Amino acid sequence: MKIWPKANQNSSSIMLRSFLLLITIIIMTSGLITILAVGHQLLETSRYSSSNIIKSLKNTVIDSDHDWKQWRFNSTLNTSTSYVHVHNMRRNAAIENYYSPDTKTLLKIRPQVVLPIKGLYYRPHIGFLIYNEGHARGINYELWIKLNSQLEILERVVIITIIILILTLIITPLYIKLIAQRLTGSLTQLTKTAEIISTKDLQTDDKLPIPNTPTEVKQLAMSFNRLLSNLYQQNQKEKVFVSNAAHELRTPIATIQSHAQLLQRRSKEHPEIIDNSLKYITEESHQMAILIDELLALSRADKAVLTLHEYNLSDSLIAVAKNICSIIPQKLIIKIDKNIHINAHQKSVDQIITNIISNASKYSDSNRLIEMTLKKIQKQVIISVADQGIGISDKDKEHIFERFYRASTVRGSIEGTGLGLAIANQLAILNNAQLTVKANKPRGTIFLLHFFV
Repeated sequence: MKIWPKANQNSSSIMLRSFLLLITIIIMTSGLITILAVGHQLLETSRYSSSNIIKSLKNTVIDSDHDWKQWRFNSTLNTSTSYVHVHNMRRNAAIENYYSPDTKTLLKIRPQVVLPIKGLYYRPHIGFLIYNEGHARGINYELWIKLNSQLEILERVVIITIIILILTLIITPLYIKLIAQRLTGSLTQLTKTAEIISTKDLQTDDKLPIPNTPTEVKQLAMSFNRLLSNLYQQNQKEKVFVSNAAHELRTPIATIQSHAQLLQRRSKEHPEIIDNSLKYITEESHQMAILIDELLALSRADKAVLTLHEYNLSDSLIAVAKNICSIIPQKLIIKIDKNIHINAHQKSVDQIITNIISNASKYSDSNRLIEMTLKKIQKQVIISVADQGIGISDKDKEHIFERFYRASTVRGSIEGTGLGLAIANQLAILNNAQLTVKANKPRGTIFLLHFFV
């Protein structure tokens, strides 16, 4: 039998130790109860037999050794293991004491009582005896019955119990190991596969094997595969994000470097280029500062956990509109229903709306209108920002919330980093809201922010 060290804490070892301990306790307890029950029953049977033998003696006249043989022959009871002492206390008794065969030898050493069991005695070289006595017509009867056959039965019960315990301790580890392999084999395989995946770069086809049984391990494997898929997608997004950030920063840095070098080489001979180069350096530095600010804002949005609370959205949007009207050249029209309350993070919702309105202003002519509305429809609160700008093609609508994405028609002609809508979308998710976009007929774009109440 294989014995696992206690230090081993895998599922098989824990299961084996637990079941072995449990089964050992159960078998030993049930065996002990069985032994006690059998012993008690044998003792009661012996007491019953001794009472019947006493009754038989009372109905028999024994006044010689020959009568013992006759009594045993005529008795329907098993008297072969009995020892009898008859004490005749009658005045006319010729002999006062009669002893069955071997009784005198037995009584040479008086049997000792075994406490706390009533009537049970022990006699060296003889063994255990059950004692009983009776009295009839001036005669006392003392009876001892040897319990050798009963003890043999009890000994067999003890031996069988020990054999069952030993067989169980031999078979149980093998059976439990088999069950443990069925239960934990698939889990072990998952662990090995996960270790292999963890030692290399995550690939799109890196998946854990999905076993059919047990159901819990199957569900665990499916959950891990979903997690691996999400991690791969997140990893790819981060790689693209870093690549795009480096690309976006490289352009203004290259411009600044080229104009700085130009100033170093030719500013003394051609002072007229100083103003032009400084203008480019200032503009590119400003653009780079905006990009860095938006990168930091997006990084904070990715890691943020917002505390949502109920507030008056109507009053908050009116305040946002007043602040932004002085910044954008377009006229902002607001149609806001009063006293609409939502459960959200007020500052981040204000930032979403500010980003959307700023975006609408950037892609619209100064003589166009921008309209912001707020209304509650059934179980939705909807903020709408509609512009009359250049619009967004259906192809570009699928990507506008991606980081650094800019349509090919505006890249290079209109300043921007491609992060504003990505930040707005991330903040919407943190507020349990949904940001969508659709065309504004006949011209422009409508951004919708949905809150579900």
